[in-house]
Amino acid sequence: MKVKALKGFKDIIPDEVDIYRFIEETSRDIFHRFEFREIRVPVLEKTDLFVRSLGTATDIVEKEMYTFTDRNGESVTMRPEGTASVLRAYIEQGLHAARPLQKLYTIGPMFRHERPQKGRLRQFHQISVEAVGIDHPWLDAEVMAMAHLILTNLNINASLEINSLGCPECRPGFNQALRQFLEDCDPLCDDCLRRRRTNPLRVLDCKNEQCQTQYQEAPVIINHLCSECAAHFQAVEAGLNLLRVPYTVNSFMVRGLDYYRRTTFELLTDDLGAQSAVGAGGRYDGLINELGGPDVPGLGFAMGIERIALLLEMQDTVHEKAHTDLFIAALGPEAQKKAFPASHFLREKGISVTMDVMDRSLKSQMKQADRTGAHFVLILGEEELKKGEAQLRDMRTRDQKPLPLQTDSFTWSADILNILKSGLKS
Repeated sequence: MKVKALKGFKDIIPDEVDIYRFIEETSRDIFHRFEFREIRVPVLEKTDLFVRSLGTATDIVEKEMYTFTDRNGESVTMRPEGTASVLRAYIEQGLHAARPLQKLYTIGPMFRHERPQKGRLRQFHQISVEAVGIDHPWLDAEVMAMAHLILTNLNINASLEINSLGCPECRPGFNQALRQFLEDCDPLCDDCLRRRRTNPLRVLDCKNEQCQTQYQEAPVIINHLCSECAAHFQAVEAGLNLLRVPYTVNSFMVRGLDYYRRTTFELLTDDLGAQSAVGAGGRYDGLINELGGPDVPGLGFAMGIERIALLLEMQDTVHEKAHTDLFIAALGPEAQKKAFPASHFLREKGISVTMDVMDRSLKSQMKQADRTGAHFVLILGEEELKKGEAQLRDMRTRDQKPLPLQTDSFTWSADILNILKSGLKS
């Protein structure tokens, strides 16, 4: 019986890796423009980090974390999201002392034990972004604009929805109004019955259709904001307007994690069915202090790479796939003996080279050259050796021209290099 991958854990094969890299490289380019810097954090953390940051009443902590006791008897968890780990590193490494505003991002796998479905896996990959140090509402607008720009550069049409979740000053009054409203709602699912006592705001995030129908008349937190939160939200809207980023206010939007305050947002698409969010985030002022760090504000967002990859796969042309600069079709042992050192010389000089060493027919090798997406093919066989010239074919134009052979393979390789550099630039 052959061994298969675990349920919800997926191999990412080379063609799919091309798409993942395209997403990551596009994102990194945008991050560089906004002066965000990459940080790499461990996959495994102390369980307490996520319990303290996410909240004990969240689905992630209650149902989804991969938690176990290590050999030292300590409870550890495979990271279910990126923010907590980045903030732990921010505190532990004293990054706040280096500069007041830290703009950080991390890209990597996260782990949640939930029901696998299209675009949602138990090991999934996220782009996680954090901006820590100032609470100016224009930073909120800038971060949302950056997220929107990434999707725009990936040719993904996504709409931005925003809301404010208030702060510890205005949240209690809203919670009381919401609890009173929920007392008259019937029937409710088991999760909502529990949440209306422990964390009433979370009921608005319920996906049960019967519950959602009743919540259409629920009070909205945007009508219960304190004066400071209301002014902050208005300034965020003004910032988005200045940047000409289109958005709508969704007063029923909440986030599934307890640490969010004030600004919250989602980037939505109509092309993924029920899994419509490709990115989401918001402000989490107070969280860093709760984790034992300085009392500084922060905000961020996460994007699911698997969901973005699904959207790109729906497009006819999503990215430039990995290709080979030169494919060497060497026919026969003498041709291979001459081509083999040439391939290494060219690789040393930065040229990607594929060479067939199985001595297959020219027809078979040309098919392989097409599969590799080679820009050029160098054909070298017995006839070419006799004539003292190989044939160099431009696979884009189908033009072919002779290339004189030199006695020394490395001198000959330098001639090839000069021609390739000119051709690859064009």
